[in-house]
Amino acid sequence: MVDSINTMIFELCAIVISAAGLGSLFLFAKQPIIIAYIVAGIIIGPYGLGMINNAEAITQMGHIGVILLLFLLGLNLQPQRLLRLFRESALITLCCSLFFFICTLLFALMIQLPLKDAIITAAAMMFSSTVIGLKLIPTTTLHHQKMGEIMTSILLIQDILAITVLLLLNIDTEQRIDLAIFLIFAKLLIVIVSAYFAVKFILLPLMKKFDVIQEYSFVATLAWCFCWAEISHRIGLSYETGAFIAGTLLAVSPISNVISIHLKPLREFFLILFFFAIGANINVLASDIYTLWGILFGVVLIRLKAWGFYRALIISNTEAPINKELSARLSQASEFSLLLAYTAVANGLISEQGKTFIQIVTLTTFILSTYWIVSRYPTPISNVNTLRQD
Repeated sequence: MVDSINTMIFELCAIVISAAGLGSLFLFAKQPIIIAYIVAGIIIGPYGLGMINNAEAITQMGHIGVILLLFLLGLNLQPQRLLRLFRESALITLCCSLFFFICTLLFALMIQLPLKDAIITAAAMMFSSTVIGLKLIPTTTLHHQKMGEIMTSILLIQDILAITVLLLLNIDTEQRIDLAIFLIFAKLLIVIVSAYFAVKFILLPLMKKFDVIQEYSFVATLAWCFCWAEISHRIGLSYETGAFIAGTLLAVSPISNVISIHLKPLREFFLILFFFAIGANINVLASDIYTLWGILFGVVLIRLKAWGFYRALIISNTEAPINKELSARLSQASEFSLLLAYTAVANGLISEQGKTFIQIVTLTTFILSTYWIVSRYPTPISNVNTLRQD
């Protein structure tokens, strides 16, 4: 027990020190600090120096950052506003996702991936990264401007679609797909209704009575987030779904903005672990032809996604000045792409070559899109003073 605790402390120390050290070097070189976290994972992870042997444990801890990210996003979205955003962006999102699916499927078949691998790969590349997208957009833009509203709605619809695909990968082959999809949305409705009554009759009265004690507000809010994240996971949805629902229903509280500010540093710490874990799961030494194909398609996919979203936004009569920036911010693959690959491998649905291809494409798009966004558009982590906005 003591040895495991010492190991955990050592690994956290190694992650934070390597992230800070490489982060300093990257900032001196005027490079995005997110990339430093990924490189740190590659260098000291299981496939590098081996200082971190259990990448899975780090991945799970980093997942907390994604949960908090979705929870904080929900805190800034009133339910009525969320429904309006969904109506406005649903068609754009579904059409673009289908377009990216078809293009990826054709490329995967062209490089002779097996048909099952090609289909799963195509599904994995339909989505854009919620983590990259939300981390690299200024808070004022995200919550108070049209571009932030459209981006939020597109990412949330994609997340729901990604969760649906993940659940379909886990269903019994003898179970009807239409019944499985119906059960997904039935569970979603149950969580929403239950959380609504819980926040109305339990959480808000408690917060109103004890909100003068900041420590209580902090721990109660975290408990609310993780409670619904865990409930959602237990009934077959995802942690992110439950966290987002919990945040959205709590957005009616007048203290939601204060809660958001207090939780932001905690979110940032776990997102460092998230990006580190991405690097730690990449085996650079095991490169093969599909690694090269993955890098090539990653470069292509960046431009393909930017073009696809740009054309869709024009057709939908979205305000012209924001189209290019918004399409650039949505041009990468998603953290769900990696999760789809891991789930498919666990269920014996995809080969190691298919998994490698998905990993490399995703990592390539993460790196290139981050460089693109940080160098040209306002972000909280830009090295250019005129572009640095939080």
